[in-house]
Amino acid sequence: MKHIKVADLMTDEVVSVAPETAFKDVAKLLAQYGVSGLPVLDDEDRVVGVVSQTDLLAHLAPASHPPQEPGGVAEPPTAGDVMSAPAVTVGAEVTAGDAARLMTRRGVERLPVVDEEERLVGIVTRRDLLRLFVRPDSEIRRRVTDEVLAEVLDVPLGDVAVHVVDGIVTLDGSVERQSLLPVLVRLVEQLDGVVAVASHVTARTDDTSAARTGRAGRTVMW
Repeated sequence: MKHIKVADLMTDEVVSVAPETAFKDVAKLLAQYGVSGLPVLDDEDRVVGVVSQTDLLAHLAPASHPPQEPGGVAEPPTAGDVMSAPAVTVGAEVTAGDAARLMTRRGVERLPVVDEEERLVGIVTRRDLLRLFVRPDSEIRRRVTDEVLAEVLDVPLGDVAVHVVDGIVTLDGSVERQSLLPVLVRLVEQLDGVVAVASHVTARTDDTSAARTGRAGRTVMW
């Protein structure tokens, strides 16, 4: 089965800054492009950090004290001074589902997308990933029927009925073996756009008890 990857959803035209970019210029870019964060790149386009609105606001807090020159004059802060590092990044070939889980786990709104050498190739946002859950019910039903049931599990046409409403998949019918039931549900849950799975599928034969008996009957030879 084909899963949507980060490369399918990312934006490849990315506004970025260098570590030496002035604080005020970073703020201007965030406002100009209406984004919440910018990747910070070194001279070889490698992502060394991310500077966000939160980083800028934290620097402006009363507890923040910018470094000063020997003469006592405050040195203007740069993107490198306020950025969050190391950056949380993702590869272009990572599945969109894994990227969404990473984004949630790390509490970030966007992920710089990098190649094998950590060079920036794009950016993916929460909004991009939400596009997974607006896939037509008809497309989800087709993938369950054609890819999961027919291609992967080799279930004869008509043995399992598939109904999809608002991303919720309901399965009715029967399959040949009991061991296929959890596999069926797991594969359907992994499809892009599926919100939940309700399975009422039964099995015509219970091959799980035979497997357990076979394991229990084996004798260890010394």
